[in-house]
Amino acid sequence: MPTILITGANRGLGLEFTRQYAAAGWRVLATVRDPLSGRAASEAGGEVYVADVADITSLRRLKETLKGVSLDIVLNNAGIYGQNQDFGAVDADGFLRVMRVNALAPLQMAEIFVDQVVAGGIIAAMSSKMGSVAENTSGGIYAYRASKAALNMVVKSLALDLRDRTIAVVALSPGWVRTDMGGTSAPLESSQAVAGMRAVLDKVQLTDSGKFFHFDGSEVAW
Repeated sequence: MPTILITGANRGLGLEFTRQYAAAGWRVLATVRDPLSGRAASEAGGEVYVADVADITSLRRLKETLKGVSLDIVLNNAGIYGQNQDFGAVDADGFLRVMRVNALAPLQMAEIFVDQVVAGGIIAAMSSKMGSVAENTSGGIYAYRASKAALNMVVKSLALDLRDRTIAVVALSPGWVRTDMGGTSAPLESSQAVAGMRAVLDKVQLTDSGKFFHFDGSEVAW
């Protein structure tokens, strides 16, 4: 049975990933920050573990709990949007928290769990077109954009550093999805976005490592 580790599985895209992978017969290790929020992931078919990706000690405890478990995919889905991101009103502490959760945590997850990822396995990170320098035509939203751009660079570097281990590392863009973060005006259902990203991951090979894929399979410009 293939196994996937998903962070931030209590709602939104993480919960939908849990539901779809479990339905497809995968063993799903679903992390949540608050144990009280784990019921939905459990009902979706996941094995629920408590872990805060912003806390390295929490990640090390998760590593100890999952010692000996082989991972086919590590999906760094957990992320936050942040507040006060307009020019002239950026909150420095809030900016750094967004960077820690969205960019640093996936790097630390890779460092901690890389020895459990099988040869030919995948480390994937949930990025966004808002992190694409080429796609930015509207400005603003400084913390979130910067965190996803930083995450993209983490993905690119990991792809090079882990190539000899035959582990592919990719960034994913889910599109604009109707979730708590995306809001009610978004055109995509989470089920559509996740089905698309699962199709992308199904096709990923080592030659794709270091690439940035939209949910429809197209590549996104850095």
